[in-house]
Formats: sequence, C-alpha cells, structure tokens
Amino acid sequence: MVLNLRALATTLGALLGFLAVALLVPAGIALLYGEAVWAPFVLSALLAGSTGGVLWVLGGRRPHEPGVREGFAIVALAWLVLSLFGALPFVLGAVLSYTDAFFETMSGFTTTGATILGGERTPTIESLPRAYLFWRSLTHWLGGMGIIVLTLAILPILGVGGMQLFKAEVPGPTADKLTPRVRETARRLWLIYVGITALEVVLLLPVMDWFDAVNHAFATMATGGFSTKNGSVGQFGSAYVEWVIIVFMLLAGANFALHYHLLHGQWRPVVQNTELRVYLLVIVIATGLVTLGIWAPLQPEGTYQSYPALSDALRHGAFQVVSIITTTGFGTADYEQWSPLAVGILFLLFFVGGMAGSTGGGIKVVRHVLLFKNSFRELKQLVHPRAIVPVRLNGRMVSDEVVRNVLSFFVLYFGLLALGTLALSALGVDLLSAFGAALSCLGNIGPAFGTMGPAENYAHLPALAKWVLALLMMIGRLEIFTVLILATRAFWQH
Repeated sequence: MVLNLRALATTLGALLGFLAVALLVPAGIALLYGEAVWAPFVLSALLAGSTGGVLWVLGGRRPHEPGVREGFAIVALAWLVLSLFGALPFVLGAVLSYTDAFFETMSGFTTTGATILGGERTPTIESLPRAYLFWRSLTHWLGGMGIIVLTLAILPILGVGGMQLFKAEVPGPTADKLTPRVRETARRLWLIYVGITALEVVLLLPVMDWFDAVNHAFATMATGGFSTKNGSVGQFGSAYVEWVIIVFMLLAGANFALHYHLLHGQWRPVVQNTELRVYLLVIVIATGLVTLGIWAPLQPEGTYQSYPALSDALRHGAFQVVSIITTTGFGTADYEQWSPLAVGILFLLFFVGGMAGSTGGGIKVVRHVLLFKNSFRELKQLVHPRAIVPVRLNGRMVSDEVVRNVLSFFVLYFGLLALGTLALSALGVDLLSAFGAALSCLGNIGPAFGTMGPAENYAHLPALAKWVLALLMMIGRLEIFTVLILATRAFWQH
C-alpha cells in the first residue's frame, strides 16, 4: 500500500476522540446557563467518539509511525472529518441545514470567520443559545494553533513521527521547532497560546461579561473573527475594547516563536527578524493611509463615511487594517462605505496575511519578502549573469528549494483564486462578490466585498457555492500544498 492505512485510522480515531471531549464543553455551557440544548452536543460527542473508537480498533489500537505521505493525508482528512462531525450539533439541534452547519464549522476550524448567520433563513447570532456561540468560538480557538499541534502536545501516541504532522499543519513555508522534540515544541506553543488568551480575557472583563470576554479572546488569538454580537466588536461601542483587541490581533498575527524568544529574554532574534519589521511597517503605513482616507476634514462632505475626530479615524482605521492583515475579520465599521483610498488599501491587505508561524492565514508576509528579494536577485543577475547572488533572510542564506516553494505557492494561490471566482460566477454570483468571497475564504479572512461585505453574510449563496468556499477555506488554512498534493499522481505512486 502507498499509504499506511493503520496509521491513518489510528490517528483520525484519536482526533475524533479529542473532538468528542471538546463537544462536551458547550454541553456544559448549556447546563450552566440552563439552556435545553445540551443533548445535541452530547449526542454529537457520542457519534464522534464511537466513530473514533472504531477507527482506533481498525488501526490496531497501537501507535503507528506516520511517514511523509501519511502526514499530509492525516492533516487534510482531519480538517475535513472534524468539520463534518463538528457540524452535527447545529443539525441535531435543528438550528441549521447540514450545508450551512458544515460551512459555519469549517469556517470556525479554519479560523476564517465567514458566517451564514443573520440571513433570511438562518438565525441571527444573538438569537442563538450561548452553547452554540461558545462552540463557534471554540472551533476557532482549537483550529487557530491547530488541532494537530494540540494533539502532538497531549497525546503521546503521536510523538513518533509527529514532525510530519507538524510540518503539514503549521502555517508558513517552513516549520521551525523550538526544541529538538516536536511534542515539546507543540506543548510550549500551546502554553504561550493559552497564556496570551487568558491575559486578553482579563483585560476585556472591565467592559464585557466573562462569556463575551472568553469568546472574543478565543476569536482574537485564533485570528478567527466570530463574535457573540450581530454588530461584531463595534456593537460594544468601546474604544478600550477595540484597542485591546487591536493589540492582541497584532500578537496573534506574529510568529509564536518570537513570543517564545521574548518570554525567555532573547531580544536579538526578535529585533533582527526581517519579517516582523516588514509586518509592522506595512501595518503602520496602511493605518496612516486609511486614517487619512476616513478623516472627515480630508473628505468631500457627505460622500463617504468618515470621522470628524482624528482619534476616531485612527482607531477605526487601525482596527480594520490589523483585522484584515492578520485575517481576523472582526469589524467596527462597514469599510465598503469608506473612501476609495481606504477601501483600496484594505483590498491590498487581503493579499498579505500574517507572519509565518502565527495563527493568521493568507499568503504570509515572509513569502512576500522572499518574492521581492528573489525578484531583485534576478535583476542583479541580468546585469551580472555570472554572479552568484544568494537570497538572504535574517542574515541567513535561503535555499533555492524554499524560494521555489514560495514561487509555486503564489502560482497555485492565484490559480485557485481564479478557479474559485469562476466557480462562484458559474453558480450565479456576481463577479465582484464571487472574487471577494473566493479571496476572503482562501485567505481565511471572513468579510469580503460585494454581497459578502462586512455588513453582510454568506447565507444567500447557493448550497454548492458554500461547499466550494468551504473547500477553499480548508485549502487556504493548510497552506495549499497539504491538500493539493493528495490530487497528484506522484503522491499515489510507490
């Protein structure tokens, strides 16, 4: 066999067992608030747990070492299978159709934040019981750092060969280990993730109750964007809340390895990190331009939505810039009503993404850095054809293999964007909305343009369009190669 099916079954069985445990948490929330919706979660947990148990038995009830092929297959299938089972509470509770439930759950696990709630035939966010709202946020939080990485941290059965899973799941062109043992790396990453999430909860409590604070902290650190309010973060009407979330979105969009270095007093790797400098520079420049584009004194009166106070323009501009570049997708305003300058800057940020090794989606800043460096290298070699001009990042030479990977990623990314746009257009979606939705879902951003803008939702789309976008979410979250490699002939050849 090309694939070790026992390793596949054992690992997927363990992951479904973990999902079953996670499904019991919102059941507890339902009991805590006296909501009669605990049963769908318990039944879903039983279905996930029993299926996982069957797979575990079929796998031989013992750990198997996953190879390179199994690593890719496990991660791709895990995201699909967990979303299929994670959608069950919405269906069993008669809240959503299965298509809508799968879309919402895949959007949660992939930290996209695109929602079908609030449509003509779907309930509003605030009308849902708290158990369902918590489950949406929990899917974000688990998917943010990655269920695979979590499993590596807490399940010893995956310690053998786990680096293949780690490489396949962790966002970015490379997967850097903080320690020689991948399970210890995963554990430390999750400790940092949990610690920063807890800190944000504490800082949000002066304005929010504990339920809203936890849910928004989950969504922020996962760069997901699901809110407990129909009006997202803007509904709280608090500048304090917005600035707190801006800071934590910035942290979530940064490489978690840098957080590790900072916590250990290692400043040099942080200060000298090229990707971090570019990430912050882009945010500062974009925030400045968007602020100018929505400050009332600089706009024609009554033409676009603007803000008379510079402080308000800066706050709203910074919030939307950071929300989009980190692919969080929270909102405090309908940016489609802003000036062409502001909308244009935000549109460009849809193509940037967070840093590699963060919970953010999108192309990633480091790929843009390497693309530009390679382009300048080609220009130099046109003048000096015999010169050896290496591409360097953080003072180190980048291998041609990584550069080729980056170039291939760009080709595949824009190819998938074009295919997604064409598929949605063929299903009757207007071109602007089709392009915006494909771009947003592939980049795991959430809000888009057109009829899926920040003040709208995805509920009105045809059922097949929702499945197309859910597939784009998964492909984008797993960095394209992890999913597409399963469709190649080479993967299935001995």
